[in-house]
Amino acid sequence: MKPFTIAIAGKGGTGKTTVSGLLIQLLVERAEGPVLAIDADPNANLNQALGLKFEQTIGGLERETLKTLTDLPAGMTKGRYIEYRLQQLLVEAEGLDLLVMGRGEGPECYCIVNHILRNYMDFLAGNYKYMVMDNEAGMEHISRRTTTDVDVLLVVSDANPVAIRAAERIDELVDELNINVKERYLVLNNLPDRLPQKAKEMLEGTGLEVVGEIPRDEALLGLSWEGKSLESLSPDSPALEAVRVIMDRVLCSRERAFLSH
Repeated sequence: MKPFTIAIAGKGGTGKTTVSGLLIQLLVERAEGPVLAIDADPNANLNQALGLKFEQTIGGLERETLKTLTDLPAGMTKGRYIEYRLQQLLVEAEGLDLLVMGRGEGPECYCIVNHILRNYMDFLAGNYKYMVMDNEAGMEHISRRTTTDVDVLLVVSDANPVAIRAAERIDELVDELNINVKERYLVLNNLPDRLPQKAKEMLEGTGLEVVGEIPRDEALLGLSWEGKSLESLSPDSPALEAVRVIMDRVLCSRERAFLSH
């Protein structure tokens, strides 16, 4: 059984990792089943938002593996070794597991490593009800690391013109990279009380349906400065409530897909 997969992407600085973390937190609270969180941004900080620590990334494992595949323990195959090490990378928490991708392979790319990684990721995903992926704007990790279809893509943007153009570009990349995304939405984050008219026009021009608007929440900035996880956020946080509404709308997609079958 494949998990209901939600991918989040956006230009750096738009708050996509915060949105990812809040969404994961709310899914865990629903207690419907385990959640697999994947930090696919090379500038990995989803673990901080979730209050978790990791020791190594998949990118680091790749580089290590390229140096050790010729010196494996007797009787251990390359595939078995990589799968064993991948299992060690999984950060386990109550109702939630986390994998951190890190930076991808360099010029020493080894095809067998990528093949095993892809197969393992697909196998692992089958153990979870939900999978949430915090992605870099380039979206390469989705196309390279897993064959799992994306049920919902949330593109996060603020009112900055550069971020809005990046959101439009991400939408285009999905088609260029042949990523199978069933539904795509725009999430507007850190919004001022009034959006400039120019920003409204640019947002309409993206062609993406807005699934939710998250207001500016000073409490989130405070947590960042204090180095605290999103668990410390007050239950009546305006941002948390806005993400709750977004989650409910997104999960309607899951229900529609279930009913269609």
